[in-house]
Amino acid sequence: MRNKKARRYSYSDQKNQQHRKRWVVLAVLGFFLLYFSFSALVLSVRVLESNTMMPNLRAGDRFIFSSYAVFSIIPGLGMERETLPFRRGDVVLAYAYRGEGPGFFHHVLYAGVRFLTAQRVGIPGQSGRRSADYQFVRRVIGLPGDEISMDNFVVRVRVRGSDFSLTEFEVTERNYTTNIPQMPPLWDVSLPFSGNMDAIILGENEVFLLSDDRSSTNDSRTWGPVPVHNIRGRAIFRYWPLTRLGRP
Repeated sequence: MRNKKARRYSYSDQKNQQHRKRWVVLAVLGFFLLYFSFSALVLSVRVLESNTMMPNLRAGDRFIFSSYAVFSIIPGLGMERETLPFRRGDVVLAYAYRGEGPGFFHHVLYAGVRFLTAQRVGIPGQSGRRSADYQFVRRVIGLPGDEISMDNFVVRVRVRGSDFSLTEFEVTERNYTTNIPQMPPLWDVSLPFSGNMDAIILGENEVFLLSDDRSSTNDSRTWGPVPVHNIRGRAIFRYWPLTRLGRP
């Protein structure tokens, strides 16, 4: 018993214990760095937290998103209109703000907290809001140079260079439906959120994003057109629930 106790507190044993602890810490740190690099530059996993994309996507659906962070990291590499990695109708992850967003270290801390809590907890960002509150899952309706208008919650798009406009469903290769709210009979079309919008022309680096549930106006109808560099990724696969596996 005395020999075991002596070995437990011997200098060599303590040194070996500290050595093992350092390796464990380094292994966890290395795994996190690999996870952060992969999720920031290649693919990330996201959980839809609201029903703003009903009826196509529902709260609780889980997706794999591609990442566009590489466009802002490599000098000279940008998202140009001719080479945009997303198209009309794609479901994307975007920031709503037009100014400067959270910095690099904020993203690292956010990724670390999400990593340690299995994607369940965020951290406060600007104005005390969670970082996740700045990221929205929305559908791309208009690309740079498009003319966008809305009539009874249905968007008409005149593609740049075209002489006529088509409905949003005619200019996309995606199949999706929208949830059109029923407005009161005497609702004035000039009132906000009436489902009508005068034509606007998107700038060279702007896109127009909408919710599939058109009763939710937390999209480009209130934000205005979103800068291209605010698009952080594209939903490429829904892996949960199992009954709705596939491309969103």
